[in-house]
Formats: sequence, C-alpha cells, structure tokens
Amino acid sequence: MIRKFLRERRSWIIFFIAIQLLLIFISFIDPSIALMPMIYIVFLSLISWGAFVIIRYNKESKFYRSVQESDRTIDLSSIPKAETPFETLIEEHLKQLTEFYKEEINDQLTSLEQEKDELLSWIHEVKTPLTAMQLMIDRVDDENLRSQLRYEWLRVHLLVDQQLHQKRIPFIKNDLYIEKTAIEPLIFQEIKALKSWCIQKGIGFDVSLEFTEILTDVKWLGFIIRQLLTNAVKYSDSTDIIIKGYQQEGIDHLQIQDFGRGIDPKDLPRIFDKGFTSTLNHKDSASTGMGLYLTKKVAESLHIRLHVQSIVGKGTTFTLSFPKKNDFVTITSM
Repeated sequence: MIRKFLRERRSWIIFFIAIQLLLIFISFIDPSIALMPMIYIVFLSLISWGAFVIIRYNKESKFYRSVQESDRTIDLSSIPKAETPFETLIEEHLKQLTEFYKEEINDQLTSLEQEKDELLSWIHEVKTPLTAMQLMIDRVDDENLRSQLRYEWLRVHLLVDQQLHQKRIPFIKNDLYIEKTAIEPLIFQEIKALKSWCIQKGIGFDVSLEFTEILTDVKWLGFIIRQLLTNAVKYSDSTDIIIKGYQQEGIDHLQIQDFGRGIDPKDLPRIFDKGFTSTLNHKDSASTGMGLYLTKKVAESLHIRLHVQSIVGKGTTFTLSFPKKNDFVTITSM
C-alpha cells in the first residue's frame, strides 16, 4: 500500500524536492544568502515533510486499505465512513454499484426461479401424455413395432425423469426423508422399468444381496440406481448385469457390474464432471453428460461414497458404499 501511496503522490514529492534543491542552488550562487543556514532550513523542511507524509499516509490509506481487504461481497459494512471528498465520491459510487448489482441479482434469481417453476410444470404436464402413449403402445398388435415404440417411449421417459430430478437437486436437502428401505424391491422396480429395453438388447440380471434393508431416502436412491442401470444397459449387449449387495467392516455396499465397452482410464477422473460424455466414443450424440454428474450430486447429499472401476472392452463396476447409522445424524439435522 505504501508504494501505491508514494506513486500516487509522486508529482507532489518531485515538486517539493525540486523546490528544496532550487533554494540550495540559489543560496549557492547568491553570495548575499548564507549557504549553511539554507541547508539547515532545507534539512528541517525535509524532516517536517517526512513526518507529514507518514501522518497523511496513515490517515488516507485507512479507507483504501479497508476497500482492498474487504470481502468480495455486496456488503459494505466493513468499510469505514469516508472522511475526505474523494473518499466520499468513491463511497457513493460503491453504494450505487452495490444497489445496482443487488437489483440485477434479484432479477436474475426471480427469472431463474420462474423458469424452474415453468419447467417443472411442463415436466409434470408431459407425464400425462406419456402415460397415455404407454397405454396406446400396449394395444399395438405388431410385437416388433410395439417393442420399438416401448424403447423410444422409455428413452423419452428417462430424459424427462432426469430433467425433473436435475431441477430438484438444488433443493434436495428439503426433500430428504431417511427411513429403513427394502433394497430388493427397489432394485427390481428399477429393472422392471427397463424391461423392454433389456429384452431388445438381450440383457439379463443376476441379483444377490447379503442385506435386505438400508437407511436412506428411497426416492433419491432409486434415482441413483436408475441412472447406473441405464448406463449399464446402454453400453452393453447380449450379456448379464450383476447386482451384488455385501457387507464389509460394518458398511453396506451395493455393486453394479456390466460387461460392456468400459471406460478409458484417462476418462475415469472426469466421468462425474458436468457435461462430460467420453473420449472413447466422442461422436455419440445421444450422450448428455448429465447422468453420472447428477448421480454424484445425489450420492453426496445421501453421504453415499461412489467408486468406479473399469477396463476398456471388459466392462465397468460402480460400487455404492452406504453411510453408517451414526452418519445419518448429520443428514437428518440438515
């Protein structure tokens, strides 16, 4: 700060020193003016001027230092009251900018909230024609056509469901309800929803569980399992998907293993990033890069640790490690 202060007052400092040098020069060339007394006067002037600069630095830099060190927020309460006309000018300008950005932020938040409500309303409304379409598809006599229609209907249904949960995730803490959940019915419910797709691709399931219940939010855990199963089915063909539940060191683990195309090792650190699709098949326009990102966000809210192992060409294994009972004190107190 002192360097900035001296740089700001540089012209004044140069002017003052030039005046002192001029006085010494005049006394040097003018015999009528004693040189030594003039040097003594200049010396006292420099000492007085130095003390004056120090006092002014401490007084003037207090306001600017507080501006520099203040938090990057729109709260100006940490900045002391302006004492000089220039400080007052800066203070008024900061207040005007703060009020302007407050209004802009409020307008943006209102707009975002309105868009979210409109989108949620649209999603709920579109579920009605989707249900009607499902009933109409069931009446189609041609088995091959019915299978294809069910597959396309399922794709639309999963995308709408993903969009719905994506808009709810920012407020997931308000929606959590932790209870004892029967894990097997939940898994089979999600498998049943993908039945037509699995039949079309020749995919079966091998389910074995060492535990029957877990403490969690059934709706959001269902979303996690749905996303992982969707990915497993999407990237597999004519093979089984193994779902295994086991206990280790007092922790429940749920493992979902497929034998599909796998994930490239260089992609593993990025698969949970928003919008990341893959470098293995980057031309796949059907991927949105949102499924695993949303899965990770929900898992973090439920204190579920998510691990992934994969070998290219051999398949991928996702493991959900559920929190211990004591960890739910944190979740239920949110």
